[in-house]
Amino acid sequence: MSKRILLNSDLGEGFGAWRMGEDSLIMPYIDCANIACGFHAGDPLIMQNTVSAAVEHGVQIGAHPAYPDLVGFGRRSMALQPAEVEALVLYQIGALAAFCSAAGTTVAYVKPHGALYHDMLKNDALFAAVVRAVKQASSGVSKPLPLVMLAKVDPSHWQQIASEYGVELWFEGFADRAYNNDGTLVARTQPGAVIHEPEAMLAQAIQFAEQSEITTINGQRLALHIDTLCVHGDTHEALAAVQAIRSHAAFAK
Repeated sequence: MSKRILLNSDLGEGFGAWRMGEDSLIMPYIDCANIACGFHAGDPLIMQNTVSAAVEHGVQIGAHPAYPDLVGFGRRSMALQPAEVEALVLYQIGALAAFCSAAGTTVAYVKPHGALYHDMLKNDALFAAVVRAVKQASSGVSKPLPLVMLAKVDPSHWQQIASEYGVELWFEGFADRAYNNDGTLVARTQPGAVIHEPEAMLAQAIQFAEQSEITTINGQRLALHIDTLCVHGDTHEALAAVQAIRSHAAFAK
């Protein structure tokens, strides 16, 4: 391993009186918190409190922008134009950046959520729109924020687009999701798409760390290099999973 893999989790995904996940318990075990920015989940107070918890535990803060879809939790595609996507991503990063500034810290990276995360990899115009938003949100700093995207067998196509704007890509794997043979995630509507057992999540994390590969849902071994590994905060037994994964040398702080 050339470098340690960063452990990340999607947090701050409640809304109002509704809470999701065990954010306060998960936070001490991760390197990066992907904080919902109000479009698929999260509200101003939850955003503020989640930022404060990340600062307390020395966790990097990432903006987790999504389509404006609270009812569907941002997991439904929307027919938006690239200009709209660029604006809504910039808007959400800016909202989180305000809370970070108030807490004496900054946004460290951007990871789109749900349908936007997957749609941008199917549509170059949408991907470029997200990259431009990240670039604009980085105005005034020497180096643009990194953009997190799903790891690909050959990521050169997306690297070329991102490089035009000077944006670095962080390639992500998932401990709690099953993979198709083409490296995409098995759709949540399909059986076995989400891994619930902490032992299975740990095994998948170790395979990523030690072999830079994944075993697909059909048993095929697929080479995938990752910079960061995600355990969803709303996944069943997420806390037990992050505790187990953190104990492995590739993920140790």
